[in-house]
Amino acid sequence: MVAMHPIARALHARVPDPRRVDDYYAPLGIWCASRITARGPSPGRAWVLGLQGPQGCGKSTLAAALVDALGDVGVRGVTVSIDDFYLTYEEQRALAARHAGNPYLLYRGYPGTHDVALGLRTIEALAALRADETTLVPVYDKSAHLGRGDRAPPSSWRRVTGPVEVLVLEGWMLGFAPVEEASLELDLRAPNALLAAYGAWNATLDAFLGLRASSLDSIVRWRVDSERARRARGETALSDEDARDYIERCLPAYRVYVPALAARPPCDDTRWIELGEDRLPVAPLH
Repeated sequence: MVAMHPIARALHARVPDPRRVDDYYAPLGIWCASRITARGPSPGRAWVLGLQGPQGCGKSTLAAALVDALGDVGVRGVTVSIDDFYLTYEEQRALAARHAGNPYLLYRGYPGTHDVALGLRTIEALAALRADETTLVPVYDKSAHLGRGDRAPPSSWRRVTGPVEVLVLEGWMLGFAPVEEASLELDLRAPNALLAAYGAWNATLDAFLGLRASSLDSIVRWRVDSERARRARGETALSDEDARDYIERCLPAYRVYVPALAARPPCDDTRWIELGEDRLPVAPLH
């Protein structure tokens, strides 16, 4: 009988769905562990994995499962979402006013709606965090302002204590890079120009994992399901109509930037997974 890899064993102990572990989480966890082992002891900086995928596809759940399983085998890690670097509510309103009539900059989500400098400081602080050192990670409250969101006050931010050996940075548009302006519809040109600043985040990545939906229709359904789940937990969330409106605004970005991302990923060590309607892989990790 072949011995089970410690990462797979840790995931099976934490995740109740065997198929999700065997076909999805475990191969990724083993891949991560191999990269960390190859770096050798005490490199002085956390290994940073970028995790990109559409809203509602399960990025946060995957990131948490990987970090928890790595922790079970003695590798300390932390996850952070680029969502926590969104502009404050007032800053977002000001951005929308500067680009009046642009549907892509009206609400949070698109390039330009994040505080890139805050994100970079946070990523760098976490990656360099040594034993017994602490840093604060911003928290974005998506329930504020009737689900439109706002940055939580610093008193509510997450405190992380080192050492951090693995940092999983996840976000729907992580890794996106500007494309030729002439190929874009008029309203996409402003977010495209603002996207250049995000290269500072991409430069921090040691490895990259892209999750791709089999169809854009799945992305819409996944986001609506996510907002329904938040409402079921008693949280303030977008209505089905507003969630659908929000995610449909993102579909042009997927059409433009995901093919460009596949052609020019942000780092050499890159893997891709295609997800089916059930948010599970339809093909092995490659």
